[in-house]
Amino acid sequence: MGKIRGLRWWIVAMICLGTVTNYIDRSSLGVLAPTLKQLWNMSSQEYSYVDASFRICYTIMQPVCGYILDLIGIKFGFSLLALCWSLASMACGLATGWASLAIFRGALGCAEASVFPCSIKSISQWFPKSERSLAVGIFNAGTSVGGMLAPPLVIFLMLSYSWQLAFVVSGSIGIVWTALWFFFYQPPEKHPSITSEEMALIKAGQEAVAPATSRARPSMLRIVSTRKFWAIALPRGLAEPASAILFAWMPLYLYQVHHFNVKDLAMFGWMPFVFADLGSVLGGYVSMFLMKHCSFRVNNSRIAGVGIGAVLMSITSCIGLISNPAVAIVLLCIGGFAHMMISVLLNTLSADVFTQNEVGTANGLTGMVTWLAGTAFTLTVGALVDSIGYGPLLACLGIFDILGTLIVFAWLRDRGPAPALG
Repeated sequence: MGKIRGLRWWIVAMICLGTVTNYIDRSSLGVLAPTLKQLWNMSSQEYSYVDASFRICYTIMQPVCGYILDLIGIKFGFSLLALCWSLASMACGLATGWASLAIFRGALGCAEASVFPCSIKSISQWFPKSERSLAVGIFNAGTSVGGMLAPPLVIFLMLSYSWQLAFVVSGSIGIVWTALWFFFYQPPEKHPSITSEEMALIKAGQEAVAPATSRARPSMLRIVSTRKFWAIALPRGLAEPASAILFAWMPLYLYQVHHFNVKDLAMFGWMPFVFADLGSVLGGYVSMFLMKHCSFRVNNSRIAGVGIGAVLMSITSCIGLISNPAVAIVLLCIGGFAHMMISVLLNTLSADVFTQNEVGTANGLTGMVTWLAGTAFTLTVGALVDSIGYGPLLACLGIFDILGTLIVFAWLRDRGPAPALG
């Protein structure tokens, strides 16, 4: 195999593609929810149980998957788990009611819990600190690309064939990606296609790690006892309700409040995800810009971007006051942009503040806190939305993100002049 210049960007592109397949599987339920609710006479409360099944399993398994990946490596661990989530997504086509669908979605959540710990760990290995936020932004854009592709793809398959085939096709895409990952991925020090110049660039811009530390097993107890863990976990938990709205409840919101039909969802439901893509990439670039041109230290550049996202999310939280569906779509687009900007920079902080041998476990543990918050919120939506509507629940999103910004600023900001970055 020949040498490839800029191989690290090919690696992050492959991670992004895997995230796309992951989020197509994840978003398919939200697209099919109006049809399945009508077919099975499923209440909003029962739908929240289906979504919560995925979230609970995803929550529990994130630190487990992160720990496994830290122990056995990314190549084999991620290949196995990606195959499992693809099969679980296909199995959702066998559901006969909300209870069986909840079981299959729970299995999907168990396997998909690996995607962020693995992606963040890969980027911590392949990128210097100065480029990590952009790399995380690129792979994180895959979440919204998957969400954007899911409505037209799933609705086309459902209208042309059946809702069952929509689940099967969306899951089968992941099997193809699994083979790509297994045959191409290697860590930088073992990859036959990396150039010596790129290897030197990567190592020069990373944290120095003592040999004994690099071989040490990650300790979950030690990680959760640190302030830097909670400085990331709490803001991520406060930001997660926006993700729950975007991926699980947005189609139902547009269907119930603004009377969108299935074709309307296919035409307009992808738009917030395009802006989420922009938020992912530009959020990563904002951090790089602040370090390069404004002399921000690493952590402060991430926190500043989180603050910008929180202000934008405050605008989105006014959506309950809007009766015009076009304006509602615009606000959802702003919300998608803001949420992904926040998500990218908080996830990048995991790669910045934890060592490479523990970053998978640490990101899984912060993800567990994140998804506990998201699960609590989606159950709250399911319990209250039919009685109080979406407005009061959506109004909480901006408040949550402002509070998260204050926490990460108070506990994780850097002080003093910025050092030179590699």
